[in-house]
Amino acid sequence: MNHTLKVFAAASCLSLTVGAQAAETVTIATVNNSDMIRMQRLAKTFEEQHPDIKLKWVVLEENVLRQRLTTDIATQGGQFDVLTIGMYEAALWGEKGWLEPMKDLPADYALDDVFPSVREGLSAKGQLYALPFYAEASITYYRKDLFEQAGLEMPEQPTWEQMAEFAGKLHQPDKGQYGICLRGKAGWGENMALITTVANAYGARWFDEQWKPEFTGSEWKNALNFYVDTMNKYGPPGASSNGFNENLALFNSGKCAMWVDASVAGSFVTDKSQSKVADSVGFTFAPTQVTDKGASWLYSWALAIPTSSKSKDAAKTFSAWATSKAYGELVAEKDGVANVPPGTRASTYSDAYMKAAPFAKVTLDSLKKANPADPSAKPVPYVGIQLVTIPEFQAIGTAVGKLFAAALTGQMKPEQALQAAQQSTEREMKRAGYPK
Repeated sequence: MNHTLKVFAAASCLSLTVGAQAAETVTIATVNNSDMIRMQRLAKTFEEQHPDIKLKWVVLEENVLRQRLTTDIATQGGQFDVLTIGMYEAALWGEKGWLEPMKDLPADYALDDVFPSVREGLSAKGQLYALPFYAEASITYYRKDLFEQAGLEMPEQPTWEQMAEFAGKLHQPDKGQYGICLRGKAGWGENMALITTVANAYGARWFDEQWKPEFTGSEWKNALNFYVDTMNKYGPPGASSNGFNENLALFNSGKCAMWVDASVAGSFVTDKSQSKVADSVGFTFAPTQVTDKGASWLYSWALAIPTSSKSKDAAKTFSAWATSKAYGELVAEKDGVANVPPGTRASTYSDAYMKAAPFAKVTLDSLKKANPADPSAKPVPYVGIQLVTIPEFQAIGTAVGKLFAAALTGQMKPEQALQAAQQSTEREMKRAGYPK
């Protein structure tokens, strides 16, 4: 090899080495929901478009994810570059200065296309701190075929008492068919998300205007007694272990006559590759009772960047890609238009999407109606429908969720669980210095 070729070869090797070193690793912590599993699969397209960025995935169950992320960000651990969080964390962590502001987004990102209520829910003091991957309300899923066979008709706006009546008529446990499936797994974002909307519908609230908890009031008693009684009579066995994913699996396998949960499940219950009942699913609004305020939740799983990240620019490039209109188009191309992440962008709700997604109208109307600033029949000092946006809520909601799960399993009576919830919440709020 002559001198010139040697120099060229050495330069080529050096170039390859530098190129290999230049690939920046972005570690993404996300939840094990189907939409995020799809994001992980389709992100190969992102890596092809950005050879200088390598993605590393940490996929966790919902409760575990929240715990890991809270610990990491509070200690500024820096384990993750992209966090999958919700409206609760985005507002609080953003205000504390733990998250990078989502500024200077690409021109084609079209932030104005994102629904205002979703943008506001992921902001603090007017600054956006997370980009919404999808947004959801809670809606009612039901089996049209079973309703027809039983001579029943689901109203557009059912009440919880009507739901219990329907559940009683459709409950056939000897055939592996349960009247109703609802979340029972303990967690502030698991069973408490569902139970709080039941309580809201019964006129309850977490706190009065002086931040005093109201668990011993008649509204909470009526709501929790209803929930425990209905689930014990007409729910599946082992319901205290069931969160969103477990109930989705039960519904898709034909074991639930009705299910009230996140609207994001619409694309999965109608997907013939994973749902045995895809052709028989009906959709309507989440049940009300004495009021419709707070009967349906508002939530978004979103991507945020902690200030502790050492790969902020690369993390932002990925977050913008995964929440963009272009990503939605990629999902439509690969998996069908009904599977586009819902609830975030006005442009998603095109004629083609509305036609392909039978759950789209109920979802859209529910999202438009949800108002986190006015979640209860009575005035409240907090923001949030199925949660309370204060730093203390994570611990309080988790503790109350465990008590209500214990009431569901019969370890304590609902009245005992409510009394214990009142005492523990009062203690935590006093310790935190409320009212402030």
